[in-house]
Amino acid sequence: MDRRDFLKSGSIAGTYLAGSVKTHLMAAPQQEPAKPTAANDHIQIALIGAGGQGQGDAKLAVEVPGVKLVAAADCYDGCLEHAKELWGDDIQTTRDYNEILARKDVDAVIIGTPDHWHMQASVDAMNAGKDVYCEKPMIHLYSDGPKIIETWRNTGRIMEVGSQRVSSMLYRKAKELLASGAIGQLNMVSAWWDRNSAQGAFDYTVPYDASVTTCDWPRFLGTAPKIPFNAEHFFQWRKWKAYGSGVAGDLFVHLFSGINLITDSHGPTRAQATGGLRFWKDGRDVPDVLLALFDYPRGFNVSLHVNFVDGGEESEGFVFTGSEGSMTVSGDGVGLTRVPREKEPGVRVLPFAEHIQKRMKEIYHETYPISHPTGEAFRGEEKYVAPDGYSDSYDHIRNWIEAIRTRQPVTEDPVFGFRAAGAALLSNVSYDSGKPARWDPEGMKLL
Repeated sequence: MDRRDFLKSGSIAGTYLAGSVKTHLMAAPQQEPAKPTAANDHIQIALIGAGGQGQGDAKLAVEVPGVKLVAAADCYDGCLEHAKELWGDDIQTTRDYNEILARKDVDAVIIGTPDHWHMQASVDAMNAGKDVYCEKPMIHLYSDGPKIIETWRNTGRIMEVGSQRVSSMLYRKAKELLASGAIGQLNMVSAWWDRNSAQGAFDYTVPYDASVTTCDWPRFLGTAPKIPFNAEHFFQWRKWKAYGSGVAGDLFVHLFSGINLITDSHGPTRAQATGGLRFWKDGRDVPDVLLALFDYPRGFNVSLHVNFVDGGEESEGFVFTGSEGSMTVSGDGVGLTRVPREKEPGVRVLPFAEHIQKRMKEIYHETYPISHPTGEAFRGEEKYVAPDGYSDSYDHIRNWIEAIRTRQPVTEDPVFGFRAAGAALLSNVSYDSGKPARWDPEGMKLL
């Protein structure tokens, strides 16, 4: 399916009933001929950090008409070799991304490095005149955020942070429904991302040829503590704080990106987290189970959890609970369950004498005429689903490419990215200290 021409998320292509749930199929792809790309709309990109996520982002980017990948940088020779297999022997490959940034024919870069390189690579790229797509979390340390934002503002470059669900047609439909009052006043959001596999728990495969010859260990370490070569640290870097941000930086940040978008909020002000290493006791120094509660200044609370010891299939999702119903957001759609609150206070007369019961009921019905004696007339369930083959990752990359061409704002700029990552990493601060942690989402700083 050609993903390039999906309509905006508010459109509805068709409606059908599935049991008692009214299901709406969201916008189907437009059947229009592809428009030719003007010469000045051709964009040449490079990949910095050519691992699995970086390669995935680059594959989507070159699906956008007029985009070509011309170079890739990585600290492992095997990834550079595969980049040539994917995009041709004529692309430049190097261990030093500065060689790519020096090229005047590179318009933009995708940064798929470990977290501890996000700030430096982004700043270097923007200072070199390149537009940037940086994978989430935007920061590894809180001090990274102001440096990235300052560089972005000073250079005028386009920068998108890679929490792709911010561009999802489903998330935008959820935002529309919440703003319309579909579930009344929001008071609670519950979100989760559970896994039950070694790969899901960051236990990534280490290639048989991993060595100081095939891996540029000093360059990989960067600002991290200097230790002897360790292949697990190199290829399974999310398991250590020196290079990654644990489950909070990898997964909570996705959840916060969605919550902040859907609720039109800037983030929480306080977090209380707990968890621990329950199963994957393999030398890692980040928890495999993490739970946290957050206070939002908009008057609702958020509970998040990640469980890498889940005995079922991997799952992720949200439940938004309001005064008149609930809304679920997951990979298979947005679901609404409406149960509006009764306006009448109700009457309970069972303990009283029968003559008092009778008169009390009469007084009550005179005072509160009830049009619907039961709440069933108010009840209703609806679901909004995306077309088969829909990809929010493609939409997010395409948004970045179009912003490069038009110089218009992106969906997730560095301010949004810092607020999402800052909220997520607040759970690490609380977990490590064993105390509540506070964050100013407006000023974007720890308190």
